[in-house]
Amino acid sequence: MARVFKFGNNIDTDVIIPARYLNNPAPEELAKHCMEDIDANFAKKVGKGDIMVGLSNFGCGSSREHAPISIRASGISCVIASSFARIFYRNAINIGFPILECPEAAEKINDGDDVEVDFATGVITDKTTGEKFQANPFPEFINNIIEKGGLFNYMKARQAKEG
Repeated sequence: MARVFKFGNNIDTDVIIPARYLNNPAPEELAKHCMEDIDANFAKKVGKGDIMVGLSNFGCGSSREHAPISIRASGISCVIASSFARIFYRNAINIGFPILECPEAAEKINDGDDVEVDFATGVITDKTTGEKFQANPFPEFINNIIEKGGLFNYMKARQAKEG
């Protein structure tokens, strides 16, 4: 189980990782400042495996990969949202970070709830309330990218296999 940190609509990449911290792109440095303009203590509270929940248009704004990198490096295991900005969605998959669109779960799951995610089936279980939600599981090719730790590693493994 994982504790939920819930945020609202239109969480943009400048809120996820403020531009003033982009001069040091090391994931562990980015993690120290993740979400700090919304919650100054987020980096101190988040634990390995916790889950972030957002509402609509999560990750809007600039196209930098620093946003999903900072979230993953903070310890968050996945993001669940009603919808994602397309570039954030693609960047998350490119770095091998799982995100799930599920409007019902995003609306009903509360900050602090304990949640379990089965990526193979797309089932999200709120252990606090007992409710279950169905997200679309990733297609096989996206699962493969995530399992390999990102698109670069996936392509490298594929190239090695194909010779």
